[in-house]
Amino acid sequence: MRIIDYSEFEDYWKTVSRHGEDSALTEAVGRVIDAVRCEGDAAVRRFAAQFDKSAPETLEASPDCVRAAYQKLERDKPELHWALSLAAVHIRRFAEQQKAQFVDFEYQMADGLVTGQRVIPVRRAAIYAPAGRFPLISTVLMGVIPALLAGVEELIVASPPLENGLPDERVMAAVYLAAAGAGNVRLFAMGGAQAIAALALGTETVPRVDVIAGPGNKYVATAKRLLYGETGIDFIAGPSDVLIIADAPNANADIIAADMLAQAEHDPDARARALVPDRAFAALLAARLEARLDGLPTAGTARASLDAGGLIITYTAREEAVSIANAIAPEHLELQVAEPALWIPRLRNYGSLFIGSLAVEALGDYSAGINHTLPTGGSARFTGGLSVRHFLKTLTTLRCSPGAGYDDACRAAQIIAQAEGLTAHAESAAIR
Repeated sequence: MRIIDYSEFEDYWKTVSRHGEDSALTEAVGRVIDAVRCEGDAAVRRFAAQFDKSAPETLEASPDCVRAAYQKLERDKPELHWALSLAAVHIRRFAEQQKAQFVDFEYQMADGLVTGQRVIPVRRAAIYAPAGRFPLISTVLMGVIPALLAGVEELIVASPPLENGLPDERVMAAVYLAAAGAGNVRLFAMGGAQAIAALALGTETVPRVDVIAGPGNKYVATAKRLLYGETGIDFIAGPSDVLIIADAPNANADIIAADMLAQAEHDPDARARALVPDRAFAALLAARLEARLDGLPTAGTARASLDAGGLIITYTAREEAVSIANAIAPEHLELQVAEPALWIPRLRNYGSLFIGSLAVEALGDYSAGINHTLPTGGSARFTGGLSVRHFLKTLTTLRCSPGAGYDDACRAAQIIAQAEGLTAHAESAAIR
């Protein structure tokens, strides 16, 4: 575990904060996209045979299979059924509050000028639910529920097939639970870049969608990047990360270590970092990390993550810690400090903020209601996490009638158009 001081951070960050494009990865994913564009379902099956656990002849899982998976979960795993049901209720309530913030309106700008907006959902959207190292059951709830609350007419869920040609049973059960009886949610057994290409371009059996949301590995992320424009995306997600700000003696080193390991066990590329006020606490935290690694079933992955990019940074003043946090722009930002109110107004770059030692990130990941699909790799500088808004379009409107305000606006339009050299624009305003 690397420990550095605030004075060393800038030089350190220059070496890790920028990543060049992987040309080999881009080329490989580009070939997958081109094949799906030309061959459709056949290419999806061929790449499934190469990369997934099976290549199902029928890509879509039947509604009966999805319902049966849910019934099996309800019968055989009642605790998991209860937990997913509670999470779904919370996610739905939070999404309802988000949806209420998007409203239609009209506003009279001036005499004869009435402006407005309509907020409408995209017609068809897709949620990608990864199932590589771990089947992300919760991702289904986090994507499907906000999309349906937004009013999406048709929703596609894609998740990689297992040996039986179907997605993980728990993923299927989560689809049924999240749909809450809606008949407009379909599940396809496909994963990787080929799934993103099929959703963005459409095939014989896979409908072309307007928006694709959900996390995935580097192949999925690259496919979303390359296909943006042919379809909408939420954002390009990379390896998960957390930054924890502590101010000893109020902070608990064991809790911070537990939270760092919860992030590190995701993937060797995941990044767990902490900001602490002195070297003594940094050493204590490093020791607690080592102690907690012993006996952890995912210790191999967690240790690889910590060795590659785990970091403890010491600071001497709040301003230093805030500056570093805003520079890192973490996916998850934890505040384990005595007076959070002194910190919050100055923290502006994060996916989700977890305030106080009781606000464990796992609640955000699973059951509190906020969304766990969040911007990574510093992209929290310019975007927020997945929400109802990703499935909505804000459409502006203009109604005009004779009036002084209308006349002034037409005259201003003509003057600006002439200044830009666009004479036809000016004449189209003048002819009225």
